[in-house]
Amino acid sequence: MSITGTRVIGLGHYQPSKVLTNEDLSRMVDTNDEWIQSRVGIRERRIAENESVADMAFFAAEKALAAAGLTSGDIDLVVVATCSAIDRVPNTACRVAERLGVASPAAYDINTACSGFSHALATADHAIRAGAATKAIVIGVEKLSDFTDWTDRSTCVLFGDAAGAAVLTATAEGEEPGVGPVVWGSVPHMSDAVRIEAAHPFIAQEGQTVFRWAITTLAPLARKAAERAGVSMDDITAFVAHQANLRIIEGIAKKLNAPNAIIAADVVESGNTSAASVPLALSKLAERGDIKSGDPVLLFGFGGGLTYAGQVIRCP
Repeated sequence: MSITGTRVIGLGHYQPSKVLTNEDLSRMVDTNDEWIQSRVGIRERRIAENESVADMAFFAAEKALAAAGLTSGDIDLVVVATCSAIDRVPNTACRVAERLGVASPAAYDINTACSGFSHALATADHAIRAGAATKAIVIGVEKLSDFTDWTDRSTCVLFGDAAGAAVLTATAEGEEPGVGPVVWGSVPHMSDAVRIEAAHPFIAQEGQTVFRWAITTLAPLARKAAERAGVSMDDITAFVAHQANLRIIEGIAKKLNAPNAIIAADVVESGNTSAASVPLALSKLAERGDIKSGDPVLLFGFGGGLTYAGQVIRCP
């Protein structure tokens, strides 16, 4: 049987129990709730105290697998998007596969920072379409608290820890694909705008540079993903962008002109969770019933690199 497409059949997410509010941060650095919310829209974020990157990825993947009605024996590809895994070898995907009990999958990590989940979803889609895999778990996960300078008020207010996951399978013969073509790319000459480097192992960024780039250039690229999927902007039911900053999300959404779309704003309660932010927000929308099975949802990740990637998926 020739494979013509893939679809998402299960979603899951995980957040640590510890909540760090803006009021909590005001006792750590010179900041306050009004200052933070007026600039980035964040009210609180979750911080992992005892969980590792692999732990959170496993919890989200386990939930997605259950939602898909599959067992670990059905999976032959595990892809993890992260930029915050401390261990270099083994990769996070192998650790997650071992804990799930997936016997002998292809397993690899992707690091394109905040656009990682859409990159990972695209590579899994391509692998299944090519016949190199049959069913995949794709995970976005970050523990950015490990790389946050808690004395720097310009960055410590932004980031949180979380994981989100999706299970992907081939579409049935004659069925429309549920994952659209990816639109992806990068701006290498601006790669220093977001950094976690060995010489300075904390997150550093040129916030205004990233803000201007996102607001001025990303809406047409996100719109192109809908065009490639053959979906009108009028038909998009939700826009799930990387949850970097509420002002950025709203600015891109306004230029998209998707009049019937819910604009995911999980950044308010979760902060910027980098590669986890898109699947986290998507899974929450589906869990609450804000989006229904078959609804076309526009995903779009962007950030460190500077990189971007997006596609339209059908809600499982």
